[in-house]
Amino acid sequence: MSRPFAASILSSIMILGLAAPARAATAPDRATVLASFTQPTVTSYNAWNAARRDRAKWASYHFDWGTDYCSVSPDRPFGFDFRLACRRHDFGYGNYKLAGTFSANKKRLDVALYEDLKRKCTTYPAASRPVCYSLAWTYYQAVSFFGSLYGIDPEAAVAAAGTVS
Repeated sequence: MSRPFAASILSSIMILGLAAPARAATAPDRATVLASFTQPTVTSYNAWNAARRDRAKWASYHFDWGTDYCSVSPDRPFGFDFRLACRRHDFGYGNYKLAGTFSANKKRLDVALYEDLKRKCTTYPAASRPVCYSLAWTYYQAVSFFGSLYGIDPEAAVAAAGTVS
């Protein structure tokens, strides 16, 4: 094959590839985007938060944006607003459960929550940060231990416990 002909073919492929119509998200794309939104970094947090504010752009991914914020824990313990960090944590839990890959990702999601909470603590006056960091650690420990129970019906768990001999 001659060089000019090969270059022409390559150019055509690149032009067609760049002009391809938008397509629905495939499963690997969804998994990649989900992973990018649930890392313990500020970049990941900012990307998720931008997507949360512009959900229409991400509609083809069928993400679950539902939240109960910090579940049974206070959303604003001692006035520290943990809602957005808890919301991203719920996003990760919910979407990885839907994908069937929750167990493989739970630890990272919990670490991401802890990092988000610590970043939130830096927005408060220095004198109050030790209390905020202590609460962040407590929330992290709680989700690390109890987070695997997320979505379990407490009454069903009690009933099942009664059947164990």
